[in-house]
Amino acid sequence: MGVQLKPSDYVHLHNHTHHSVLDGLTKIPDLIHAVKDMGMEAVAITDHGTMSGAIEFYKAARGVGVKPIIGIEAYIASRSRHDRDPQKDKARYHLTILTMNNVGYQNLMVLSSLANLEGMYYKPRMDHELLEKYNEGLIILSGCAGGEVGDNLRMDNYEQAKKIALWYKSIFGDRYYLEMQDHGHPDHPSSWDVQVKINAHLQTLSKELDIPLVVSSDGHYLSHDDQDAHEILLCVGTGTFLSDEKRMSLKDFELHVADPKEIIARWGPTNPEAVANTRLIADRCDVELALGGILIPTFPTPVSESEKTYLHKLVYRGLAWRYGDLDQPQTTSLSVDEAKTHIPEEVLERAAYELSVVDGMGFNGYFLIVQDFINWGKDQGIIFGPGRGSAAGSILAYALRITELDPLQYDLLFERFLNPDRISMPDVDIDIQDTRRDEVIAYCTQKYGINRVANIATFGKMAARAAVRDVARVLQVPYSEADRFSKMIPPPVQGRHISLKVSVKQDPDLKREYETNPTAKIVFDYAMRLEGTIRSHGVHAAGVVIAPDDIVKFAPLEMAQKGVISTQYPMGPIEELGLLKMDFLGLSNLTTINNALRIIKKVNKVDIDIDTLPLDDKATYELFQRGDTTGVFQLESAGMKRYLRELKPSIFEDIIAMVALYRPGPMQFIDSFIKRKYGKETISYLHPKFENALKETYGILVYQEQFMLISKDFAGFTGGQADTLRKAVGKKNIDLMRKVKADFVQGAISFSGADPKLAEKFWDQLEEFANYCFNKSHAACYGLISYWTAYLKANYPEAFMAALMTSDQDDIDRLAIEITECKHMGITVLSPDVNESFVEFAVVPGKKEIRFGMAAVKGVGVAAVEEILRAREGGKFASVEDFARRVSTSKFNKKAWESLIKSGGF
Repeated sequence: MGVQLKPSDYVHLHNHTHHSVLDGLTKIPDLIHAVKDMGMEAVAITDHGTMSGAIEFYKAARGVGVKPIIGIEAYIASRSRHDRDPQKDKARYHLTILTMNNVGYQNLMVLSSLANLEGMYYKPRMDHELLEKYNEGLIILSGCAGGEVGDNLRMDNYEQAKKIALWYKSIFGDRYYLEMQDHGHPDHPSSWDVQVKINAHLQTLSKELDIPLVVSSDGHYLSHDDQDAHEILLCVGTGTFLSDEKRMSLKDFELHVADPKEIIARWGPTNPEAVANTRLIADRCDVELALGGILIPTFPTPVSESEKTYLHKLVYRGLAWRYGDLDQPQTTSLSVDEAKTHIPEEVLERAAYELSVVDGMGFNGYFLIVQDFINWGKDQGIIFGPGRGSAAGSILAYALRITELDPLQYDLLFERFLNPDRISMPDVDIDIQDTRRDEVIAYCTQKYGINRVANIATFGKMAARAAVRDVARVLQVPYSEADRFSKMIPPPVQGRHISLKVSVKQDPDLKREYETNPTAKIVFDYAMRLEGTIRSHGVHAAGVVIAPDDIVKFAPLEMAQKGVISTQYPMGPIEELGLLKMDFLGLSNLTTINNALRIIKKVNKVDIDIDTLPLDDKATYELFQRGDTTGVFQLESAGMKRYLRELKPSIFEDIIAMVALYRPGPMQFIDSFIKRKYGKETISYLHPKFENALKETYGILVYQEQFMLISKDFAGFTGGQADTLRKAVGKKNIDLMRKVKADFVQGAISFSGADPKLAEKFWDQLEEFANYCFNKSHAACYGLISYWTAYLKANYPEAFMAALMTSDQDDIDRLAIEITECKHMGITVLSPDVNESFVEFAVVPGKKEIRFGMAAVKGVGVAAVEEILRAREGGKFASVEDFARRVSTSKFNKKAWESLIKSGGF
């Protein structure tokens, strides 16, 4: 070329991050900062068969002024993606695909999705049919030595390689490049002879077919110093030992993210155009992603109704029922104006405010969607939690039956849920009885379309202890020693993991071990390199996305588990894209409640509506005061029972407080809370205006909503400012805290005439206690589930315990605890009996007895019990011989026989 190449003339177009699971070691922020420090202006990400890191990569690169090039190293099927012949189709080829523009990004999402959903055979495979169909906007590099072209050149099949290259050129034209690499290790030059041969053939092929060359560096880790740690990572992924000479190893190759000066020194003298083409390709690539938008499906409203008018109608009808003098059926035909005549003024003001905020943010459809599937589920008899998280602070959610707690009665703040000063997607988390969660998802799928609803991915990352165990195994450190190392690592503080790098400096025992034990130092050093890397892909326990169009237009998909389709993107990117993300969390306690209600209806002939239980039931509070809370949601630990006996809860607010206080940190305030309730400790307030917020907790700051309320009462903050205060202090955002503190102190002076020193004193306390303060809306909702379970246990003990044991029938340790609790309650648990027992634990009518469920007998499955019940329809079994004649051995096998005999079932 005759042109002097500069570092910025080279762009890394082939990089693997830790999203190439257990193959790439580089974390995305590290990659971005490394290329930035090297003076590079663009970089690509090309993980194996997945786009899962694309959004994080895009944001991180844009954040520091580096152009992000989103790509993938695809797997190409040797024949069709549909072929799965073990003899012919295990072989697959690599291909580097880069997105030029938004059309290319859309096409890559489709290609990656179809590779996962249609082409999965050991790896997610594309084929030529798909590449031809979705070629627009994509740049193709022929790939490494494992590519179609490279593999044929390696085997000296030049004509076949030529044929393949011509096919790609015919489809992609000037968007197709022949990819040269050189990762020769100075200590093992012969190991890279194959690639040297391929490179020579590629140059010949380039001249013959007029296909441009491009240089790439197949980055798997950041620097040469990471090579040994990468070998450890490969051993973790393949389940081998580092000492195994036959294991998969890349030790002979240099796969670090090379400095452009290295590349220019290696390739500049002989192939300057191939180097310069990396920058040319980068200049051709320009994807612009719209992050931070709102992508909510349009809710199908009745004819002539807008989402806004329909939401208003449902809300005011709900408020007329919740706060007025009407039963729910009486409100179904009311107009908005008619409904308002039944609603108190205070409620109307709160509703009008919330509706204006929701409408201004464009979230009318969101509330309609959520209320729709919850009300459908409740109509089907599915038990939902009373709320979760901050949504209980919304009177709209209460009116629509999304939540079941009155936010006015319990001083729950709307701004904790939706801050009017900043537009962000509402976050309504839904607790559902775990046995019927799939029904709710299926309803959403049927309503919005099978292509618009999917689960959301999650990544399992190596925490410090797991990293230590993995490294120790690979290095063949004795298990006892590895176990000792891992147990030295401090536990999370306030739910936050402390990195191993920090722990070895701060924890005295760990620091001593690290500095005095050579084996420990080696293990910990490698574990520090691996900590935080992705170890596995999975399905988020609760997350489901509902899109306004086919999901693949917004996010790539994968088959995360057999029959379970999920996005490749995890929860964070899904939210950043503006997609509607729902948390459908299956909760076994709600299944227990549902089963208890079913038993009560059958045995006691009482039909209970769990949402309308009285919150002043005497028997329930007596149970709390005795600490008889085994099986009661959130309240069954030994420490909690002790505090309940001391506190002697008498109002629902006491239960809410205990849910919030019984955690590391705030637990230190429980003794004062109890003493102040009974006048044994003085209740005082820094300022009279604090009393309104703190009186219900006897002057102790327990909830986030309390210091939000103080900021309004004391410093004149708006609801939005109060929530900004919460976020600033809770997340220790120093810059934001500095600004909010100045506003708070000045507000206290001007709004309340406060002494600046007093305002400063409260602020100091706030900084100290903010980490301990709990979301009151969440505590109230979980406190209500606690109350529900306690109510059922106190008033219908046999039904509740039978339901509880059925829920825990696969957990022998839990069953033993619950059987002991039954004895404590004066309930007899009868042995299994083939003539009397059923699948589940069952209440014996009119007696304080529960019959053991046969499915809970280890070795006897549900199918075997159902066969017994089928045979028993012909009458009780007269003898073991009669049982043997009537029960089919195809479903009731030898193991089931032995288990029932040992349990006394005959």
